[in-house]
Amino acid sequence: MNPKTLKYILKRIILAVFTIWVVITLTFFIMHAVPGGPFVGEKAVTPQVQQAMEAKYGLDKPLFQQYLTYLNDVCHLRFGPSLKQRGRMVIDIITDGLKTSAKLGVIAAAIATVMGVILGSFAALRRNTLLDRIIMVITTAFVSMPSFIMGSLLLVTFTVRMHVFPANGSTAAGLILPVITLMLYPMSYITRLTRSSMLDVLGQDYIRTAKAKGVSRVNVIFKHALKNALIPVITYLGPELAYITTGSLVVEQIFAVPGIGRAFVNSITNRDYTLIMGTTIVLSTFIVIMNLVSDIMYKVVDPRINLE
Repeated sequence: MNPKTLKYILKRIILAVFTIWVVITLTFFIMHAVPGGPFVGEKAVTPQVQQAMEAKYGLDKPLFQQYLTYLNDVCHLRFGPSLKQRGRMVIDIITDGLKTSAKLGVIAAAIATVMGVILGSFAALRRNTLLDRIIMVITTAFVSMPSFIMGSLLLVTFTVRMHVFPANGSTAAGLILPVITLMLYPMSYITRLTRSSMLDVLGQDYIRTAKAKGVSRVNVIFKHALKNALIPVITYLGPELAYITTGSLVVEQIFAVPGIGRAFVNSITNRDYTLIMGTTIVLSTFIVIMNLVSDIMYKVVDPRINLE
């Protein structure tokens, strides 16, 4: 690895750490600025009991002191106990949720990538034909439709009316609709990205030279065109996986999937400060890391790229 590349990677790592710190800081102070608190809604809680509970979790201390204490805990990977799920640590809740969310995200990302590349290649090779127009219309519709609308539509159609899939996402069969919901947008985006990149590559001089030399159509497509057309797709895989994982927040709530997204939504509803902070840090860190990996992969896949 040359010094220029190493310098770029080091700079991006520093920027990533700074970004995570900004997210932690903003989330912490905005969360505490919202009226109310984690114990306000507790039934039959006297002011004395509420003060005792706040003292137990350090919420009675000055806000900036709480902030510094939390930063120190985060640096040591300590997220503290949940304020609502008594007896459970935040890290355990996040770990349990990630097991389901990661499985959901990886499956959806794999299907979206494979189908997107195939459909995009077909659309490029059949440019301006009926097949190309059908693929473009369908993918445009899926890109334009928010995931919560698509999820609700699939839930009503295949669960409520047709009774094909269960509504509970805690079973294997119940994960089918969430996977479909999560993979439709990235699949459509990759399809359009592959088509555009493939058309650009097919118009390059080296493709015409290969055809003039008598290289078979199969080799031209798979050995030369597709290989170079996939460079933008490969660099999109990192943000795609991050999008699917973080984009499952609403989808998991719709299909009752016991993942980190559902835990995050419930923590906001319950004002569970420690769980809100923990999930925010984990999800934002994952997004930052995936974008960092994507930028580095761009250089690995195409060495001609100059990193600045």
